[in-house]
Amino acid sequence: MVVTYNRRDLLQEALAALAAQSRRPDHVVVVDNASSDGTAEVVAREFPDTDLLVLPRNIGGAGGFGAGMARALAAGADLLWLLDDDTVPGPDALHELLLARGGATAADGPPALVASRVVWTDGRDHPMNTPRAKPRTPAAEREIARAAGCVPIRSASFVSVLVDAASVRERGLPVADYFLWNDDFEFTTRLLRGRRGVLCPRSIVVHKTKEFGGADADPGDRFFYEVRNKIWLFSGSAGLAPPERALYAGSTLRRWTRTFAGSSDRAVLRRAMLRGMRDGLLTRPKPTADLLREVGVEVPGDDEPRPR
Repeated sequence: MVVTYNRRDLLQEALAALAAQSRRPDHVVVVDNASSDGTAEVVAREFPDTDLLVLPRNIGGAGGFGAGMARALAAGADLLWLLDDDTVPGPDALHELLLARGGATAADGPPALVASRVVWTDGRDHPMNTPRAKPRTPAAEREIARAAGCVPIRSASFVSVLVDAASVRERGLPVADYFLWNDDFEFTTRLLRGRRGVLCPRSIVVHKTKEFGGADADPGDRFFYEVRNKIWLFSGSAGLAPPERALYAGSTLRRWTRTFAGSSDRAVLRRAMLRGMRDGLLTRPKPTADLLREVGVEVPGDDEPRPR
C-alpha cells in the first residue's frame, strides 16, 4: 500500500520497484490524495493492475493510510505492507520481511509488525526513520528476535513496515485527523503495546527525501502538526503506558529545543507552536470513520483506537 500526493515521478519509481520484487505483493493499493500532477492518469496507464483509490481531497498521510487500510481490510487482507511514495524498496525487501516474520514467530504467534531498514540515497541509515528500540525488552523476546536476525522495537514509521491485519482490526486504524506527523508513531505504539515488533536489517528500502536529516530539522509552519499531534498523542492515545509518556515527552521537549536552536526563523516556529498548543489542548481528533466517510471510504467495523 502506497500513499501519494503530487510526487508522480517518485511514485512511478516506487511502483516499478514493487513490480520487481523477488516476492511480489499479492495486491497493490495506491491511495492518491487528490494529486494535481496527473498521478492518477499515470498509475492507471502504466500500472493497470494496481488498485487505485483516488480521494476527492487531500486528507494527509494519516488519512491516506487509514483509507488504504480500510480498503484492504474490507477485501480480507491478512498482511499489510505500508510504504511512502518516495520509498524505493530493494528487490528482496518484502521477501526478507516475510522471512523475518516467520523466523520471529513464538508461542504467542508472529510479531504484530516487522519494519525495514531505511537508508538514504547514499546508503547511510536515514535518521528520520529509525525505529525506536524497545526499552527493557525481556530476554526471551530478545532471543526470539536475534534468532531471526532482527531486533525488538517499540515503534516504526510508515516508510516501510509490514503489519498484521488482525492486529489492525482489533486495535484500530491510524488516527486520520492527525493529517501528517506522529500518525505512524501513534499507530505503531498502539499496535505494539503489550505485543512484539521487530526491525529486519536485511529488508532494505531507500527513502528518497530531498535532504539527509532527522526529525529535528526546521519544519516551518508544519511545526503546528508536530505540536498538536504530540499533545493529542500524550493526552489521548492508548499506545503509551504512563511511564512511557513521561519518557517520550521528555525526548520530545529536547528535540523541540534542538529544532528551535537550528531554525532560521524562530518567529514562524513560535506561531506554529502556539497554534498547535491551542488546538491540541482545546480539541480532540475527529473519529477516523467519520473523516473517511467524508471522502467516500467506509470503515469495516469499529475502527476507533481502544486500549489494550
